[in-house]
Amino acid sequence: MATPIFRDQVREHLLQQMKKGNLREGQIINLAALARELKVSVTPIREALTQLQQSRIITAIPNRGFIISELSQNEAKDLYELVADLEVMAIENSTFTEDSVASLKMQQIVFKTAEDTVDRINAKLEFHRLLTCNYGNALTQQILEDLKIRIFFYEREFMADDFLYSKSDNQHDAIISAIEGDNVPTASLVLKMNWMLILDYIQKQLLEVL
Repeated sequence: MATPIFRDQVREHLLQQMKKGNLREGQIINLAALARELKVSVTPIREALTQLQQSRIITAIPNRGFIISELSQNEAKDLYELVADLEVMAIENSTFTEDSVASLKMQQIVFKTAEDTVDRINAKLEFHRLLTCNYGNALTQQILEDLKIRIFFYEREFMADDFLYSKSDNQHDAIISAIEGDNVPTASLVLKMNWMLILDYIQKQLLEVL
């Protein structure tokens, strides 16, 4: 019974390290060092890494072990388009209350006042989580959570442009305003535009480095 608990703890530890920016794409996961750090055996670590591999966050390389998956043009396109479609579906099947709108407004302040890139990315992703958290499909929520961990790597690598964030900031405000006005179709449209804006920017950056 203990192994699944340890596996989940290891998985959460790795995800938190990714969100903090302590693990980068291409970095090898040292199983022995991680086992010593977390005081667990290698078995739950392998299980946690296998789960992350299924989400394409981690890649298993023969004779090298597990590494954080490299970035690519094709993955970026698939990733952002899928997240956009899932989030649109989620908000179109959600009920928004005064409290949920208030939470979005408070998180938007956190996003606007974030002082560095990692904080800003995490604040943006939390805004999107709050936007879709009223959708009751647990499987979709888990898929979105995993996909957004992967999105973090792309945005940490390429999203240092303050101008782009100011445009995203305006789109967040427009989404909140549309939801407040009970205009979910407009909120969905702006939400889709928000993700496509970021995808377009990241694809241009990838062309320069790949």
